Amino acid sequence: MDLAGKNVVYLGGFGGIGQKCVQELLQRQLKALAIFDLDANEKLLAEWKGQHPDTDIFYQKLDITQKSDITAAYKATAERFGHFDVVVNGSGLMNDRLVELTIQINLLGVINSTLTALEYMDKAKGGKGGLIVNISSVAGLQPTAIMAIYSAAKTGVTTFTRAMANPFFYAHSGVGFITICPGFTNTGLLEDIGKKTTFTYDTPMLDMFHRVKRQSAEDCARNLVSAIETSKNGAVLMLELGETTEVDMPVMWKPQMDN
Repeated sequence: MDLAGKNVVYLGGFGGIGQKCVQELLQRQLKALAIFDLDANEKLLAEWKGQHPDTDIFYQKLDITQKSDITAAYKATAERFGHFDVVVNGSGLMNDRLVELTIQINLLGVINSTLTALEYMDKAKGGKGGLIVNISSVAGLQPTAIMAIYSAAKTGVTTFTRAMANPFFYAHSGVGFITICPGFTNTGLLEDIGKKTTFTYDTPMLDMFHRVKRQSAEDCARNLVSAIETSKNGAVLMLELGETTEVDMPVMWKPQMDN
């Protein structure tokens, strides 16, 4: 997808990876960009507007755990932009001590945002189609025991997004889906990890966690935006140490049909 002249919605655009993604997206001469986040970064917002006067940059306060906020945010954006071509669900929390909130933000929030966005994007409902990008994690590709709740939520994101990318749905709505699975990335999510693990006692996994190589948020963002521009519907992409790899998801079960 050529992003020039497109309308983009980014959830979590003031966060670690999100902030760098927004900066990368704005280099593509977007027509409009809506940033949904819990709190505004007024300094950064003013900076982006000053640097990109030809792009309509819009902030909408959003608590991703509240469906009413999600509904209101998309309604306001549709009224302002007319339509949106790309939605990136990038809000995230990594803290297994907050079980319900981890599930609400990382999984339910993505589901509710996706289904709400489809109400406006679905060609069968008068929309123009487009692309929805859901940010999962390498913890959404394989069990990550040190953060079992986070891993479960992100695995849900991966599976949900792959299901939404079903070719039948795509033919109906004209909305494609890709799943982004970043590896360890230098952001605030990884700070004070010993206070966020599933269990309070020390494990060998915590030592391993501190030794894992990390990529920069800038490298992750650059590859994420490139994926928006080039990837096909249904792609599951691992963004690890500055490299992008398409993950070949195995078929584990096939239903047996009656004759």
